Amino acid sequence: MARRAFTFLILICCATICPVFLLENGMALTPIMGWLHWERFTCNTDCYNDPDNCVSEKLFMQIADIMVTDGWKDAGYEYVCIDDCWLALTRDKEGRLQADPDRFPGGIKKLADYVHAKGLKLGIYQDVGNRTCAGYPGSYGHYDIDAQTFAEWEVDLLKFDGCNFINLDILVEGYKNMSRALINTGRNITFSCEWPLYLWPFQTPNYTDIREHCNQWRNSGDVFDSWKSVTGIIDWTANHQQLLVPFAGPGAWNDPDMLVIGNFGLSPDQQVSQMIIWAMMAAPLLMSNDLRYIDPKAKALLQNKNIIAISQDPLGKQGYKIASVNNFDVWERPLSGDRYAFAVTNRYELGGPRHFPIFMATVPGWRRCFPTCLIATVFPNYVELGEHSFLSQYKFTINPTGTVLFIVSIPPKTKLLNNLNKRAGLKLNRTWKNLNTIQRKDDYF
Repeated sequence: MARRAFTFLILICCATICPVFLLENGMALTPIMGWLHWERFTCNTDCYNDPDNCVSEKLFMQIADIMVTDGWKDAGYEYVCIDDCWLALTRDKEGRLQADPDRFPGGIKKLADYVHAKGLKLGIYQDVGNRTCAGYPGSYGHYDIDAQTFAEWEVDLLKFDGCNFINLDILVEGYKNMSRALINTGRNITFSCEWPLYLWPFQTPNYTDIREHCNQWRNSGDVFDSWKSVTGIIDWTANHQQLLVPFAGPGAWNDPDMLVIGNFGLSPDQQVSQMIIWAMMAAPLLMSNDLRYIDPKAKALLQNKNIIAISQDPLGKQGYKIASVNNFDVWERPLSGDRYAFAVTNRYELGGPRHFPIFMATVPGWRRCFPTCLIATVFPNYVELGEHSFLSQYKFTINPTGTVLFIVSIPPKTKLLNNLNKRAGLKLNRTWKNLNTIQRKDDYF
């Protein structure tokens, strides 16, 4: 465990010291929050038989209305994002993209005006290849004109997919070309890429390159409305975190895909786990659900101000998994103000709630807590637990597939003592030596 923590320290130091360029468009300084239609409404274009659920301007206007009236905007969700299947089957006579005239009779500019009048932002979808994933016209060979079209429509975000690319060189150059084309429009448009997702089957992506051209990027496959899908994405991210974490920060985020909270496939505890781990990973919070009929408990979870505060923490450090023992996963995320967030997930899908003890001195972030730190549970309830000793042990009870979330804060007197120790060149070797004799069989770290 100490070796893993030291490896992360090396990575973070490298990311701080070495110049890492990023897309300087001033967008996504914290992970974006909003709504995206794909997982819940997919490519439903049958407005004749299913007018309330087809991909149409009516749906997006209704979602925009609800985001304002039902507290979503106030909670921080600001993007209303269109995914695939909004397009007409062909470009217009001037070679420009056009929306399906039956499902978007007012066009995208009218929809953007409607969304903006609500104080929200509009996102749209296109593809780097010659066709989108659903077979509509792609942007290959039209990057400049498409970027200009989106700017004229006053779009605020572009989700740029990677289906139907011709070869890897064209894939990579296509993302770079669209990034430059968006900047050249003069409009600030958040650029959401799927560049690494399509590279991984062939080679390890160059994340320095990706960060320079994208505000956020998908790494793993599409999320589905199931616990298996959610945990698959979580595990993939944890297995690649040494590569991914150093590149995340203000204006540049790893995107594990949509939140499926409020749909059909996740239990209440599993919905909690997705929300918390997405916040720990500093992931974009893009819901894909039906806000018109969402369950009150799912709504309360998605609007939980304490979880959202961790997601949107201005330090902008992505969290990482620090342990996986006895079917418990433990995640740590550095926060602003000398704080750390910790999440513990019970991955055991049998029986009832299980107890998880944490021995404070053995958790990497807690090693700054000599002699004490402040603890507050964030979820399931926000409770300030006061100061705890460096040698304390705290026990959590966690439902199967559920997650608890807590914050550790370094109080002023501890910071003062640490500073004095540093100035005096004092070492805590004696303390660490004593701790080694205290280790017990159930010390999980």
